[in-house]
Amino acid sequence: MTPDPGLAKAVRKGLLARTKWLPAWLFYDAAGSELFERITALPEYYPTRTEATLLATHAQEILGAAGPLGALVELGSGSATKTRILLANLLKQDRPFQYVPVDVSTSALARSQADLGRDFPGLPVSPLAGSYEAALPRLAGHPGPRMVLFLGSSLGNFHHQEARALLARIRSHLSAGDTLLLGLDLAKDPDVLIPAYDDRAGVTAQFNLNLLARLNREVGADFDLARFRHRALWNPRRQRVEMHLESLAAQTVSLPALGLEVAFAPGERVHTESSYKYQTPGIEGLLRTSGWDLIQQWRDWKGWFSLCLARVPAPRSPVPPGPSPATGP
Repeated sequence: MTPDPGLAKAVRKGLLARTKWLPAWLFYDAAGSELFERITALPEYYPTRTEATLLATHAQEILGAAGPLGALVELGSGSATKTRILLANLLKQDRPFQYVPVDVSTSALARSQADLGRDFPGLPVSPLAGSYEAALPRLAGHPGPRMVLFLGSSLGNFHHQEARALLARIRSHLSAGDTLLLGLDLAKDPDVLIPAYDDRAGVTAQFNLNLLARLNREVGADFDLARFRHRALWNPRRQRVEMHLESLAAQTVSLPALGLEVAFAPGERVHTESSYKYQTPGIEGLLRTSGWDLIQQWRDWKGWFSLCLARVPAPRSPVPPGPSPATGP
């Protein structure tokens, strides 16, 4: 069994760290992508339906502010359920455009492309499989102006410095006038937040534990899923929800394809995801320091979620030199 080099490197680094962690992108194999789609439909999981309502209410306003589009690019597209709202409105315009979904899950891309082909006949769909880093340089081959969608508060999975770096990287692969539609979950009462990440039906627990099942499948690990449990915690200092996998006993897990044996103490946790929650006043600064101009924000009536439209600014004209200072006689 030869594991993917990127997966092997990330798992080795995370499980050998003093505080164990695993990268959140490991969630999204075929099984994990299906579980996440189930999560988005749960009654406790407010982000998807709140963002969808915002899109449905403001789609024409958003597209009008963005201007004519040649391509709609979506990072982490999944099933593209919410994106259909924008696609339906774009298809009413008398201008050709293409939809470019980007996702690490090839199975999710294939399902989405088939569903969109059925529901939107004639819509050009150009999927890009892989990480954001791998996909972004390939955007130059798609017609402009381009709008990049980064929905679902996916930016919240990145630490603040990483989030700024990612926004700057997206901007660096676009042209002046291209736009970004960014969905951000806002800070709120933990009594609302925690159930969204620890639902009563246990679907999020399955999603989190599937990460260990994936390692069993792909690197021959022998994680006993019954000896770990899902934990969701609110970290008020860092303003984020954290997901962990907690060991229920002292145990040693073998990962033979990586040449590893990893010991776990009772109660020891593996940090699998952070979901940062944003304050409205800080959003403009986040975008500005990443090279974007904020055009407009739309928030739901509860103030739980924000859609932000930003644009790549035009290059500033150089300031002509002033007259030379006068010299004395």
